Amino acid sequence: MAASDLRDSERLHHDVSLRLRDVDQRYTAGRRRLVERLAKLARPVTIPELVGGATGLALSSAYRNLSVLEEVGVVARVHSGAEHARFELAEDIVGDHHHHLICESCGRVEDFTVAAKVERSIEGTLDRVAAEHGFVVTSHSLDLFGTCEDCTAT
Repeated sequence: MAASDLRDSERLHHDVSLRLRDVDQRYTAGRRRLVERLAKLARPVTIPELVGGATGLALSSAYRNLSVLEEVGVVARVHSGAEHARFELAEDIVGDHHHHLICESCGRVEDFTVAAKVERSIEGTLDRVAAEHGFVVTSHSLDLFGTCEDCTAT
């Protein structure tokens, strides 16, 4: 592991630990394994995919731990409309603003980013719409629903 990867990993675990401590929760070995697995996969995954990766956790433990991690803002739930919700590390934990392509047929979720200029344009448009309604935007997410390449081909 490169030194920068090690620093990023240490920073990630430190940040998660602080968030859990703020609500009187411990950063248990099981929670740490889930965070490490989510960081390694770097895409929205279902709980069965997460547990299937040799995390050493029972499905019920994974559900409980993800619930706590979601509560403290470490994990974000991505609603794909499929049988299982998908989970990923929250953007502010990893510093990676992105959006999602969600297949309404198979439930597959892919991350995508747009150029900084396009992102600023989106933010400006959303800020103007929000201001018209007396609303202050703190963040946004953009999920595009449709059919993935694999499902379109069949």
